[in-house]
Amino acid sequence: MNSFPLTVSALCCVVIVFITALPFSSDAQLSTSFYDKKCPNLHAIVRNVTSNASKSDPRIGASLVRLHFHDCFVQGCDASILLNNTATIVSEQQAFPNNNSIRGLDVVNQIKTAVENACPAEISVVLGNGPDWKVPLGRRDSLTANRTLANQNLPAPSSTLDQLKSAFAVQNLTTSDLVALSGAHSFGRAHCNFFVNRLYNFSNSGSPDPSLNTTYLQTLRTICPNGGAGTNLTNFDPTTPDTFDKNYYSNLQVHKGLLQSDQELFSTTGADTISTVNSFSTNQTLFFEAFKVSMIKMGNISVLTGNQGEIRKHCNFVNDNSTGLLATMASQESSEDGMVSSY
Repeated sequence: MNSFPLTVSALCCVVIVFITALPFSSDAQLSTSFYDKKCPNLHAIVRNVTSNASKSDPRIGASLVRLHFHDCFVQGCDASILLNNTATIVSEQQAFPNNNSIRGLDVVNQIKTAVENACPAEISVVLGNGPDWKVPLGRRDSLTANRTLANQNLPAPSSTLDQLKSAFAVQNLTTSDLVALSGAHSFGRAHCNFFVNRLYNFSNSGSPDPSLNTTYLQTLRTICPNGGAGTNLTNFDPTTPDTFDKNYYSNLQVHKGLLQSDQELFSTTGADTISTVNSFSTNQTLFFEAFKVSMIKMGNISVLTGNQGEIRKHCNFVNDNSTGLLATMASQESSEDGMVSSY
């Protein structure tokens, strides 16, 4: 079915990063063949759960990619974003960039359950036409979360290009990685409150963002009225909103980037990102290859392996804090509907 928003294989590649080493695993390094003997059906299991989720929620692909990004930028790719508040954990889920906006926690839990049922102890960009890649596996889970670091490290939707570059550099990611990974905004939705200032009062000027296409501006104003609640959703990509493709970059060329942080890649005078945007807009294969490389780099940020961290019995709690998790998860997941798949 080629109309899926993001190819199942690619979504699998994203989600599988959250699947940690199985209880009998002690390997001290990541490997694309980590589960070949321990759980040979891992990818098929992850693919099935993710594919089913995407059928009922076309936004889930973008949500899972964002969840992965927001995890890796805070103390590494260690699933710390999944941890709920407890007496000893201050959850990252209530950090400003995450609060009332992260989605997909329920899908990650469904996958973990399916994996452990099948292997006692297996995606996200590939649901349409996006790329897939071999994911180095064997990560372990953190014992802590860091809300302060989440507030500090995650880029804001109003970030300038310099601010974006700095945030990525902290993670040892390059400007090329920045442009490639921003292409994840090829699909998904954002709430008005993430960009409404661009429509009416950009930088407290009393006027709209001059880099915004005037026709697109009027379209967005009908969705996001001045003084409104800011909860309406709109597509990141007005052309192919549920397909992972190169149109994100073509939109930037005609000044139809939804967030300021999107348009900054093309509209910042003299920026070294402009040529990359132009290249990706004309060559989807080039974009896909760059995206795969950057996703693997991001997925390798400060991972825990060997005997570091732990293998959680439940994604949202460290192993000695699972009391009452069913009630907590039921409450948390019931509030996810309508949340944003953006910054």
